[in-house]
Amino acid sequence: MFQIALFEPRIAPNTGNIMRLAANNGCRLHLIEPLGFELDDKKVRRAGLDYRDLENTSRHKDYQSFALAMEGQRIIACTTKGTKNYTQISYQQGDVLLFGAETHGLAHEVMQSIEPELRVRIPMQENNRSLNLSNSVAIISYEAWRQIDFKGAV
Repeated sequence: MFQIALFEPRIAPNTGNIMRLAANNGCRLHLIEPLGFELDDKKVRRAGLDYRDLENTSRHKDYQSFALAMEGQRIIACTTKGTKNYTQISYQQGDVLLFGAETHGLAHEVMQSIEPELRVRIPMQENNRSLNLSNSVAIISYEAWRQIDFKGAV
């Protein structure tokens, strides 16, 4: 299946929603610190509901330790600064879908570590900044899953 990684997430309810999403689409979730909240935050629990499964969630102290843990796997940067539409890439099982923080996106050095052809974006109307993080994760992770015929779905 796929892996979802959140780079320095700031908003607890978004992360809770993404925990629930990952439980439903079979993705493993990676949280790259620093986080803008504690994982036991009531807002995370509320958004995650009964799907909050920390056994399917890994924490990494920084991007370097995350990148080391993902060595050998393809990391796809999902960003408003992407060079390709998210539907113009062929996703492969095991791909890591990396999303930036709600307030500042991906750090410049993180973006530079990912090949331009692996930087994808979601099309939006002109003069709009970005979509909600949990919506973006849903859109791209379900497109990746669709491309492998929703393997594992009932």
